[in-house]
Amino acid sequence: MLIMMMLSLGSCTKQAPSAPLALHPENPRYFLYDGKPTILITSGEHYGAVLNLDFDFDRYLNELQRYGFNLTRTFSGVYMEDVGSFNIRNNTLAPAEGRLICPWARSNHPGYAKGGAKFDLSRWDEAYFARLKDFVRAAAQRGVIVELVLFCPYYEDQMWQISPLHPANNANDTPNVPRTEVLTLKHPRLVALQEAMTRKIVSELRDMPNLYYEICNEPYFGGVTLDWQARIAQVIAETEAEFPHKHLIAQNIANGSAEVRDPNPLVSIFNFHYASPPTAVKVNWHLNRPIAFDETGFQGSDDLPYRTDAWEFILAGGAVYSNLDYSFTTQHPNGTAEVSAPGGGGPILRAQLAVLKRFIESFEFLRMTPCDEIILGGVPEGAVARCLAEPGRQYAVYVKGGTQATIALDLPEGKYRSDWISPRTGENQGSSVVTTLGGPVELESPSYVEDIALAIRRA
Repeated sequence: MLIMMMLSLGSCTKQAPSAPLALHPENPRYFLYDGKPTILITSGEHYGAVLNLDFDFDRYLNELQRYGFNLTRTFSGVYMEDVGSFNIRNNTLAPAEGRLICPWARSNHPGYAKGGAKFDLSRWDEAYFARLKDFVRAAAQRGVIVELVLFCPYYEDQMWQISPLHPANNANDTPNVPRTEVLTLKHPRLVALQEAMTRKIVSELRDMPNLYYEICNEPYFGGVTLDWQARIAQVIAETEAEFPHKHLIAQNIANGSAEVRDPNPLVSIFNFHYASPPTAVKVNWHLNRPIAFDETGFQGSDDLPYRTDAWEFILAGGAVYSNLDYSFTTQHPNGTAEVSAPGGGGPILRAQLAVLKRFIESFEFLRMTPCDEIILGGVPEGAVARCLAEPGRQYAVYVKGGTQATIALDLPEGKYRSDWISPRTGENQGSSVVTTLGGPVELESPSYVEDIALAIRRA
């Protein structure tokens, strides 16, 4: 297939840039990295790359690089899952007994719920920080940004009962509180430990350019409070105040969509999970900041919903699409495991998402905005069409549904080249040149299956 020929056949390393990932000064809805305008697109593992000692992250990162992906999401280690959590088989966030590594060192007291000695929360585990930095450096060498998620709510009592912060799992007599109060400001001893961990991680990663922090995964569950999130963001900012480089901070807002009200000025990226349709982009466009589709799933294991969600979100003006790919396991760090989880993944889907990444990067996307109103008609019945455009110069159109379309677009006077692209294979399925005096122009697609994309550029 053409799509596979386009993929890198091997891995290579590159020199990491000196400046960290930043908002692009010309259009802060997107990123600047390594001197280039950047959109983040990936299909990554279930967040245990660092905390799970059995996970070979070099093989994993090689696979991301092979498809040209530039993002991975990983958890810090203060939260992990157990076998069977969320019905995920071979969950990388559920290390085998004795195979968890986290920021804190082990004590001399046996009895951690998941094997080995309890934790000593007064001492750091230098082996953990060495592994964390090795991971971030290895990602940088492959052009991959790391979204480091500092905290996560404890969805069930069992998850809190295996946390190093739970009093049964450490030698420091931490308070025995309900799981719904762990990520709040109610218990000063826990807050002090959380602040200390945040400062330590931020200090250790001070020089890493390919990095941004998410305060907390899905804080709308498990009792996480806004004032606690603001405190953690403040700790990140205060710790970095004396450092030459500053890293972006992300906040997870909602599942689906919600309008961000009173945004924290320290937060630069607004994350949404299961953000289909891409309403979250539209209702938060006024923030002038990157909007991220930060986690996918719960639509079965077929490729179609995740591919179409990705195209819709990016062509709606989103800056990040992070597919949760359950084909990555400790036994298959190169992403070849059979998917048996509440989501999708695998080489075929990764190849399809790579088509999207190349497609959007072929445009000067900094200059483009959502322009669905330019589509005047011709969308097949029951289908959805999106348009990201710089009117008069460049147009990226995506049609989800149907088998043939005759798209009518409102184009200014000029001469344009159009190319119909298969989102599944990346193949060019037909090109033409059209000259218009301005007004509606009809462009007839070839027949297709499921979806099709259209690139229009002034000739």
